[in-house]
Amino acid sequence: MPEPRRRRSVSQTHLLNLLSAQLADHFPDAADVIDVGGGTGGVATAMATLGHHLTVIDPSPDALASLERRTAEAGLVGHVRGVQGDANDLLDIIGPAGADVVICHRVLEVVDSPAEALTAMASVLRSGGVLSLLASQRHSVVLSQALNGHIALARRTFADRNRFDHDQIIALVQQAGFEIVAAHGIGAVSDHVPEALVESEPGAYAELYALEDEISQDQTFRALAPVLHVFARAGQKSPATA
Repeated sequence: MPEPRRRRSVSQTHLLNLLSAQLADHFPDAADVIDVGGGTGGVATAMATLGHHLTVIDPSPDALASLERRTAEAGLVGHVRGVQGDANDLLDIIGPAGADVVICHRVLEVVDSPAEALTAMASVLRSGGVLSLLASQRHSVVLSQALNGHIALARRTFADRNRFDHDQIIALVQQAGFEIVAAHGIGAVSDHVPEALVESEPGAYAELYALEDEISQDQTFRALAPVLHVFARAGQKSPATA
C-alpha cells in the first residue's frame, strides 16, 4: 500500500479506504451522497474526489465556512455543497428518496433520538440506497479512560446505558429498516499504538494498516474498537415512495 506524503492516521485511512471500496461496489458511477454532520468535509472531499456528488448538512456555520474553503482548495467547487441543518432537517432539505447514500459519522451519539434520526436517514434514501454509520462504542471508551488514569470516570461511563455498545448499534440500524451489509471495528489496535512509533519504524504504518484490516471483522476486536462502522442497505421502497 503506498504511503501518502501527509498521512492520515491508520484508522482514518482504513475507514476511508473501506468506505470508498463499499461505495464503488454499490455505485460504479457517481452517487448522490448526504453527509450528516459532515463538518469541515474530511470525508466529503475524499468521496467527492472519487466522482460522487456530496451534500454536507451541519448545524455549525463555522464548519460550513471551513468546508467551503477546503472544497475550493481541493478544486471540488460544484461537487460539494454545504447546507446548515441537522438530522431532524433531512426530509426538508433532501426530500423523500432523494439520495443514494447517507453518511452519518460520529453523529448518532449526540442526537436527541438516535432511532428517529436513523428513520429519517432511511426515508431520504432511494431503493438500493445505503447508510455508512460510524458510532463510538462504550467498552472502548471505558478502557481508554481507565488506561489514562480516569478510573472514576470509566466507572460512570460503563454504567451509562445511554452510551452504545456493539449490539445496540446493530439493533438500532436494523430497527430503522436497514439490512446490515458489513460491520467493521475501526482503530481496535492502531488507536492504542503511539504515533511516534508508527512514524519512526520503517514499514510500521503499512504493517499496522494490514493488521487493522485483518482484525476489523473479528468478533472480539470489532466489539472492542473505539468506533464501529456499519454499512447497511435501506429497505425496498414501494412505488409510491421510491
